[in-house]
Amino acid sequence: MPQFRYAPLRYLSILLLAWLAVFFLTRSLLLVGHLADTGVTASSLLGIYAVGLVYDLSFLLYAAVPLLLYLLCCPRRLWQWRWHRRMLLGAAALSLFVMLFVAAAEWLFWEEFGVRFNFIAVDYLVYSKEVIDNILESYPIYPLLALLAVLVVAATIALHKPLAAALEAPRLPARGAVLCLAGLALLVGLNVALVGQEAPRGMGGNVYQRELASNGPYQFFAAFRNNELDYAQFYATLPGKDVAELLRREVAEPNARFLGSDPLDIRRAIDNPGEPKRLNVVLVTIESLSAKYLGSFGDTRGLTPNFDALRPQSLVFSNFYATGTRTDRGLEAITLSMPPTPGRSIVKRIGREGGYASLGQQLQAKGYDSVFMYGGRGYFDNMNAFFSGNGYRIVDQSSVAKGDMSFENAWGMADEDLYRQALKAADADHAAGRPFFLQLMTTSNHRPYTYPDGRIDIPSGTGREGAVKYTDYAIGRFLAEAREKPWFADTVFVFVADHTAGSAGKDDLPVANYHIPLFIYSPRHVPPGEFTDVASQIDVAPTLLGLLGMDYVSTFFGRNVLRADRQPGRALVGNYQHLGLFDGRDLAILSPRRGMRRHEDALGMAHESAVDTGDALLRRDIAYYQGASHAFRKHLMDWHPEGHPG
Repeated sequence: MPQFRYAPLRYLSILLLAWLAVFFLTRSLLLVGHLADTGVTASSLLGIYAVGLVYDLSFLLYAAVPLLLYLLCCPRRLWQWRWHRRMLLGAAALSLFVMLFVAAAEWLFWEEFGVRFNFIAVDYLVYSKEVIDNILESYPIYPLLALLAVLVVAATIALHKPLAAALEAPRLPARGAVLCLAGLALLVGLNVALVGQEAPRGMGGNVYQRELASNGPYQFFAAFRNNELDYAQFYATLPGKDVAELLRREVAEPNARFLGSDPLDIRRAIDNPGEPKRLNVVLVTIESLSAKYLGSFGDTRGLTPNFDALRPQSLVFSNFYATGTRTDRGLEAITLSMPPTPGRSIVKRIGREGGYASLGQQLQAKGYDSVFMYGGRGYFDNMNAFFSGNGYRIVDQSSVAKGDMSFENAWGMADEDLYRQALKAADADHAAGRPFFLQLMTTSNHRPYTYPDGRIDIPSGTGREGAVKYTDYAIGRFLAEAREKPWFADTVFVFVADHTAGSAGKDDLPVANYHIPLFIYSPRHVPPGEFTDVASQIDVAPTLLGLLGMDYVSTFFGRNVLRADRQPGRALVGNYQHLGLFDGRDLAILSPRRGMRRHEDALGMAHESAVDTGDALLRRDIAYYQGASHAFRKHLMDWHPEGHPG
């Protein structure tokens, strides 16, 4: 091509080809390193690399825009200066380092989450201190950077001659520069129209293959753009009348009376029989505790002796599911009893995170001291703003004296220190004659998996197994100390995970990977047993208030699942794009671009088929998510101290 005789295009083409080579190698290494998970065949392999090339070129096109504009518009006099050419050679070396650093980061991200860069990577940029500390404590980052530097030096030496020759080539004439810019604008326009986050890679099928066909940097910026999705614009909908009828049928209970004038308003008066029990409540949300780690759920490694001993003394929910894949989603579901709407959780919707009829707000209105206690710094994931705006006072790492913490890592204080703060708060409230609701969020079961020495027989920092066992140890110690307190007999303890340790799988929503434990323990007030129906994190709040026998005005999308006249169980599961409803056997999935699918035998073979709005399970799925998005937009879940509007 004669155009590549000119300096700007020759220089740019060398850089873009180097990036393209790195993308190819990254994809190949991820494929080889996780071959068993991908189920790749000869035909699918061709598709992975063909679609991957489209995404690679798409990202490179966007990346080329600012550099090409500079190269074409650079004044001739500036271009001829020696220091300017050295600057461009330095920019090439920096580009090589960035591309290799991104490749290494993609590998580590895939090891942690089983996907390319996505909305999690976007969120992590916001909380850089915790993330950087976590990386430094989890990986040999300095040797890795040194290795990358060596590779960059070697690559720069190898490319120095062609880059220098490119910069010595003649400049592009003005007419040619105009044509280049016009062609670039046309390509960008076509790219915007034809390539998106889900096209051409599509939806459905094997998730690992779709992720391999993606481009990490492209997906990162696409996730940044789509962090908030308007339900009506991107997802399948039903007429408002149908949604109202379906949704009210889902949340209806014999002791509930609907109050709202809007048919889509599920605000209702809940009349629980008998006298309310002013019992204390300690609700512990445990970081990343999959049910599969518990010995009582089948694990044979002996990681959870305290949980296993607690099981026969507790009411255990054995078919219980997280709504999402992140801590903020678990807290949103437990606190607000709300489905995981697309995009960001309400916890992180700054400016709209407060003012809801939350679990803490309900109990505060009954005279409780509602406290959110977090082992880390509560600005992470906007937790402090969310909880303080919904009826809680806050205790987090920043409000605890250094002398009261036996151990700290990137994410916060050790679980045992958090439980010590909970005991202190409970003692103070009991002395003041006030019932308490303590909602805890732990941190120890998180990479870098470090904890105080001498507590368990697995060394700190050696992996997930040790973190799970320490998490269990801290709970056992907490309960042992709580049993000695005068308030113990009249306290309900709830232990539930925020999400599982890993939700990635070959399906968009692998239901089995959302399975978490829920234990309710109160020897005097809650008979032990096993609840086997399907249930969801959105059912925690209404079930707990039902156990306490409290009358209240509810905006919850969940149900009191312990009622004898309850409806058949169901669970809502999702990530920031795909929205599912699981009925115990089959799973309906809503996806952007109005995608509608059904997985039959979701816990088994998960046979996928396309469905439409005539499918009964999918209609229920739409009702939950369309109704929740409408309620959020129209402020139908807001807290009204008098019970209901007007």
